[in-house]
Amino acid sequence: MEAPITPTCRFASGLLLAAVLATPAAAARKDERSIIAEYVRARTADADGHAEKAAEGYATVMAMAPADTVVAVRAYRQALTAGDRKLALKAAQLLDSAGQLPPDGRLLLLSEAIAQGDWKAANSATDRIQREDIFGFLVPIVRAWIAFGGRQPDPMAQLSVRKPNALTLAYASEHRALLDLALGKTADGVAAVLAIDAASSDDSGRSTRLRLAAAAKLAAMRQKDKALALLTGDEDALAVARARVEAGKPLSGAVDTAAAGVAELLIRVAADINRERATPVALALARFATFLAPDNSETWLVTADILSGTGHYPIAIDTLAHIPDGDPFGADARDARVRYLAAQGEQQAALGEALAIANKPGAEVSDWTRVGGLYSDLSRYRESADAYGKALSLAGADKDMAPWSLWLLRGGALEQAGDWPAAREALRKAVVLAPDQAMVLNYLGYAELSRRENLDEAAKLIEKASQLRPDDASITDSLGWSYYLRGDLPKAIATLERAVNSEPGEPTINEHLGDAYWTMGRRLEARYAWRAALVYADGKDADRIRTKLDTGLTPAVAAP
Repeated sequence: MEAPITPTCRFASGLLLAAVLATPAAAARKDERSIIAEYVRARTADADGHAEKAAEGYATVMAMAPADTVVAVRAYRQALTAGDRKLALKAAQLLDSAGQLPPDGRLLLLSEAIAQGDWKAANSATDRIQREDIFGFLVPIVRAWIAFGGRQPDPMAQLSVRKPNALTLAYASEHRALLDLALGKTADGVAAVLAIDAASSDDSGRSTRLRLAAAAKLAAMRQKDKALALLTGDEDALAVARARVEAGKPLSGAVDTAAAGVAELLIRVAADINRERATPVALALARFATFLAPDNSETWLVTADILSGTGHYPIAIDTLAHIPDGDPFGADARDARVRYLAAQGEQQAALGEALAIANKPGAEVSDWTRVGGLYSDLSRYRESADAYGKALSLAGADKDMAPWSLWLLRGGALEQAGDWPAAREALRKAVVLAPDQAMVLNYLGYAELSRRENLDEAAKLIEKASQLRPDDASITDSLGWSYYLRGDLPKAIATLERAVNSEPGEPTINEHLGDAYWTMGRRLEARYAWRAALVYADGKDADRIRTKLDTGLTPAVAAP
């Protein structure tokens, strides 16, 4: 059965019927219906987030209407989402011939020329990129790798341009080091890598990736000691790489070809763009990097991260499958897979994989912390608390010196599990470890307020939290509620009104304010505040507020 054809979709592309105009009328009508039906199916799959199915549909439509640039644009973007290299290239070539190729498409044509070892075509593509200027900052580095691939003398000379772009300079130092290593100048290359590592101050992981790439090249050159010298450190990726080199196993990710060099450049730029915001351009560059250097695990990690940022979790998960077990980035891939499963609502599957990781020898604090969070997502709070307890046991032999955040998480899980005495003990340990953390102070203080116990102690905790974070609406709400419970109604109302002004849609704050108004005799305002609270309240909270709206405030329906 064909998909329904809507007026909107029937003439979505101005050229869509070009392929059938020259055919007899009956055949043309049949072909028209087929083309439009396929187009509608592809658009529907696209709208529903089924990128691979959409790419297949657009490929079919392109075959039926090979001159349609509107379809080609959609096919190009969808192919990059799905990772369909053949379709992306076909669409890019059509758009290029029609003069409608987007700027990032030039980088795909460049990548294909480099992958084929067609240095003349690669230089021609680079000339076009330079003329368009959008990606002009990449040109000196790209030319250096093309010169290396084409075995031209002194590829490094391509990096010495007059008045270099600031962005070019930002990336060129890494590629000088990588080119030195690729050219066999190991002493210069290693020195440059170490200098970059020493100067690195960000947490992007680039320094680690650069050391891994250099070590892979050195290991391939049988310079084991030099490779190991670059792999010192506690990071998982470095530890795995170190073990592989020590065991004489190959280490992937060396940057010693033009394809690998340009891939390294593109994935770095894609990651930098993605840190600002996931965009089609970031995804395009990342995909080109995977096309050029499929053995570079970083290309798959970054591509998966960009896909997850746009909600394409199934494709992101499939992308991670390109990173094999035993790879230096294998742990990162497993962690990302768990995150993506949870993000797409498959908490049970995510928990299963997280438990498998946590139960392996050498499990770390982060492994059990993740398990605790997943149990909490499934409302299995006792098991969540136990998982946080295991994280605490790994954090140090003396649990009292463990991170305060773990005690806070364990305390919260225990409270949700209904074990308040154990929760209170855990939360108090968090306060001892982090007496200046407003979140900890407020959590324990409010938990005590809600149980109407230790009101003076709770007030002191919350007052300190408020001093540390005076603009935090939730803490301001706790402060106002502490005034209310201790009988200072004018101060309670003024403070709660301030909290509502900061977060007007927050149901707890509005309910607190309503209770304070009612107790003060301001019944109309109380009902107004309760109605505002009811907008976003749910479950037992909503039932309690409805009762107050019907019968007024009584001890049985007071806010916690």
